[in-house]
Amino acid sequence: MTGIGVEARAQGARARALAVLRIRGRALAVALLPAAAAVILLAGGSSGHFTGHGWDLARWVTSVFALLVLLAAGVIALVVARARPAVTPTVAIAESAAPDLYRLVRDLADRLDVPAPSAIALTPDCDSWLEDRTHPAHGPPAPRAHDEIAGPGHHPHRRTTTAPVLVIGSPFLWWMRVGELRAVLAPVVAGTGPSAHPDIAAARRFVRGLDAAVAAAADRGRHPAVRLFCVGIGWVARLLLRSCQVHAAEMERGVAAAAAERAQSVDYGVRIVAQEQVGLAYAGWDRLLTRVALPAWRMGRWPSRLDAGVVAALTELSRRDRLADGFTSRLGERPACDLLEEPGAVDEATSLLAARLFHGGPAETGPDWSPVAWQEYPDEVVDRKWRTDAARLHRVLDALGVRRTTPAADGPTLARVLNHLTGRDPAGDGDQAPRPTSRTPFGDGDEEDDLPQNPLSAALATRLGAAVAREEAEAVPAGPGGGRPVGQTSEAALWDDRALPLFPLQPPRTDRELLADHVTAMVCCAAMDTVGATPGLDWLDGPTLLVDGERVTDLTPRVLSLVEDGDAIPLRTWLVEVGIRPEKPVRLG
Repeated sequence: MTGIGVEARAQGARARALAVLRIRGRALAVALLPAAAAVILLAGGSSGHFTGHGWDLARWVTSVFALLVLLAAGVIALVVARARPAVTPTVAIAESAAPDLYRLVRDLADRLDVPAPSAIALTPDCDSWLEDRTHPAHGPPAPRAHDEIAGPGHHPHRRTTTAPVLVIGSPFLWWMRVGELRAVLAPVVAGTGPSAHPDIAAARRFVRGLDAAVAAAADRGRHPAVRLFCVGIGWVARLLLRSCQVHAAEMERGVAAAAAERAQSVDYGVRIVAQEQVGLAYAGWDRLLTRVALPAWRMGRWPSRLDAGVVAALTELSRRDRLADGFTSRLGERPACDLLEEPGAVDEATSLLAARLFHGGPAETGPDWSPVAWQEYPDEVVDRKWRTDAARLHRVLDALGVRRTTPAADGPTLARVLNHLTGRDPAGDGDQAPRPTSRTPFGDGDEEDDLPQNPLSAALATRLGAAVAREEAEAVPAGPGGGRPVGQTSEAALWDDRALPLFPLQPPRTDRELLADHVTAMVCCAAMDTVGATPGLDWLDGPTLLVDGERVTDLTPRVLSLVEDGDAIPLRTWLVEVGIRPEKPVRLG
């Protein structure tokens, strides 16, 4: 019954592929129609049937028009054939770098009775798929230490074979066990069977060529005369792409359904458990990137062991979440990363690629873009981040003309921030501003939740937002490629890297969030300099403050009460309990 279902779904996919190819045939027929009319008129004239001045003029007009149409069709066909389709940025894994992984995939393909993938690559994301890289423009670049793990016998300009490349999400390799990885990859590898069919392969090439032609025609950096011609190419390519859209989507659904049906017989019981691990891995990976990696990227540092970090994050999540209690027992089994010869080198390459995709960092390390190990993260990232934010906060207070706590104060203090946000005169002469009676817009927020009761916070947040935006714009200078960050070259990239990041993790921070972060940083600096608190790293929540070795968890609501409502009582109470002296100057970055 399973074999009949697989064949039926494959037949449906092939039918949709033929529909796409028929659209290509109709386009060719339309291009040849003027030439056919010209041939008929010329043949009629030579045989003496179509004679006279009118027929001569018609032959000339039709022949010239046919030549122009053929020329345009030839150019469009050449662009569709030669335009480079989009390729997902990945870290290529040579067989010499992961012989056990290649053996696992080939054994899986043999069990499924499908062709084995031509190569394996890793992506810093929680997903796996097959990708066709048979286009001549997709020849891999020369191996480089930061983006490829190449072994002996690797030829950088050799084209891949017909079989697609298997792209595996790197977090799967580190979190999943070998059996779970095999179960997750089974439906993906099964997709090489339909991919080998000539009709499906031809339809996919045609659709990818149209998509690449649309992107090539939309390039705004061409000469104005060429750009006008590209408008016509783009219009034709978009028209054909819209005509193929429904059939191509149904074809891919049919291919996926046939692959999933074929994989039912392989590790079915393990696949149920493995799918649970996919969801858990995605949750831990997302939190690791947004809470842990993003602060480091903003400081010009990229964690060099993100995949190892996701194991720690997921282990911590399993410990905290009672629903995941049973998952920790899996850790005694062999992890899938053992299938790699050098897991550390692969982890470093995917970590740098993740920084480029999700943050837009350079492709090479440098003075302002260097790796950081997890054991160095608290001192190199957390401490620097807090002191840098605190220094920026006091620079903005200086620009606003806010006085220090006392004339004799010889450094920045937390008391200065508290006094300003609560409207207190540092000299003790009274309030600087009356308590507001209506809500004032906070930064750029339009929602009611973004409107604080404290106008002093709004003014300070606006200045902070402008300062952060200015510093971020100065920190990423444009290279000669027009917007390409320094260190990136077009020869090394398989995609247009002028639009990095391709997958931004979070929208830009609002002024409200920036002010809360800066006040929190100032509080943490005061705690470190007065009571010996230390910066720490929580795998799920990112930078954290440790007082007497214990993580502080109730600081955020106290800071928000100060920032949004001008109420410093909860924060001052906590400062007294911990023993932090807000009037003591702190060291800034």
